[in-house]
Order: sequence, then structure tokens, then C-alpha cells
Amino acid sequence: MTATDKHILLMDGPDSKGLIYHVTGVLFRHNLNIIHNDEYVSPSGRFFMRTEFESTGGQDTFDSTALLHELASTIPGSETAENRGSIGQSNRTNTAYQSGITFRLNPRRKKNIVVMVTKEHHCLGELLIRYAFDELDADILAVVSNYNILQPLVSKFGIPFHYISHEGKTREEHEEAILRTLAIYEPEYLVLAKYMRVLTPGFVNHYPNRIINIHHSFLPAFIGANPYRQAYERGVKIIGATAHFVNNDLDEGPIIAQNVKEVDHRHTAADMATEGKDVEKIVLSQALKLVFNDRVFISGNRAIVL
Repeated sequence: MTATDKHILLMDGPDSKGLIYHVTGVLFRHNLNIIHNDEYVSPSGRFFMRTEFESTGGQDTFDSTALLHELASTIPGSETAENRGSIGQSNRTNTAYQSGITFRLNPRRKKNIVVMVTKEHHCLGELLIRYAFDELDADILAVVSNYNILQPLVSKFGIPFHYISHEGKTREEHEEAILRTLAIYEPEYLVLAKYMRVLTPGFVNHYPNRIINIHHSFLPAFIGANPYRQAYERGVKIIGATAHFVNNDLDEGPIIAQNVKEVDHRHTAADMATEGKDVEKIVLSQALKLVFNDRVFISGNRAIVL
């Protein structure tokens, strides 16, 4: 059984009696075998479920449209609609809607991504190595940067590198140039691996819930230049990192993953920066694995991770 023989069904909407029973029954009638199932009901009564399944009896394909129709119609009071490329999801996703409940069906496969960087190498290097050893669950189509400093690193992995300088351009002009390059690749997700420019709402709207960023967890306590120097002068005891989706509020999108490391008075500002980089690259990789494995739901400004 290959990865493409497996599929992931994502379901979210108002909770009601028998939802798991109805969904698993439909999968059984379509001769599909459930490999893994996770569900969660929020305090507000919203139901989330991720079901990974495979075809049985040696079948490599199944009728996804028929499956979605039956899923939606099985729950009382249903109306169905299908489309390719639902907002905020993979552009190969089938989607059905029913009375506030959404079903999304994704093939279990690698996602296509473009990585955006500036000057720092630690997060990019981690992703490139994981990609080279098939540990990323994604195909890196290209790397885009507003500096050419990291081009030699990227070239070692045979990945296209696009240097798009921001010098002499307005923010909008620079982003238009980036969007023209991204249109060549049509990535499902953009990964900001220490891309140190604030994106405009117009740019973010091109990739709703599809841009993932990493930053140190001093925000909002230490904003601006030299956050680790500020942290050292305040005598902080933990440093960390946060990976999140990008929205129009700077560094305030739904949080996917976080982690921290303890430090003490023996750590210099440089030591803290080194520790911080280590946390950032690990947290970013963890967040991407969750997203690329279709384990993350967006609910308001929260990320539900199953």
C-alpha cells in the first residue's frame, strides 16, 4: 500500500449524536478500511474529526464524489456541493458541505511548497536536509529570497533559487514580483523560514491559511531589534519559538506548535540566540509535519491539532 492509496477525511461542524457512527458506516459501505481516527468536541460544541483510511481488496482508487455525497446525505437535513480547491486547503481537495458541517477529502501525499527566506540559514538548512532525506512530507519547489546570501546553500540541493530584491521597490511592487514567481509553481503552502519582511494583506489574501511562519516567543515582550539582547538584560529564564499561520495581524495568527528551552544567568545573549535558533528550526519542522499530514483545523483564530 503506497501513500497515494491512503486518504484523509477531515470533518468539522456542530456536534450532534451519532456523527462518528454515520461517518464510519459510510466508509465501511464503500469498502474502506480505517487506519486511524481522532476526534475532538470543543467547549462551544464544535466537532472535529480526522479519519485516515485506505481501500481494501486491492483497490487503488474509489469514487470520492460518491463518497462525499453519501457522507453529506447520511446526516439528516443535508445539502451537498463539491468543488476542487476549497479555500485554505490543498488545491487537490474534494469538499462537501452539510448544514454547517464540512467534509474535506485529501489524498495522503506530499504537499508542494515554496520556502521564503532572508539572510538566516538555520531554519532553511533544517528543511533542506529533511527534504533531502525524505523526512519533510513535502516537495520544495523553489526558494525565494530578497537577498542572494543563501543561494549557494540552496544550490547544493538542486532546488531553484529566486533572488527578488526589495531595493528601490515599494512593498506592493516587491510582492507583485514575488507573486509572479509563485504563479510559476502554484504552491499549496508558503513557508516563511525567517523571512524578515511584513507581508501586506493583499499578499496574504492570495494564500489564506496557507502561509506558515516561525518566530521567537519573546513577542510581544521584546519587539524590534536584538530581542535576545533584550532578553539577556531582563534575565529571562526560558526562550522559545512559535510556529503559526499568517493572517493580517502581525505574528498573531493561529498557533500550530510551540516549544521552549530553559536558560539561566550563565547564558550570554549570544548563547540565548543560538539556543533560540535551535528551538525555532525544530518547532517549524514539527508544525510543518502537522500541517502537511492534514492534522490542523482552523477555528476562528485557533488551530485545532489532531
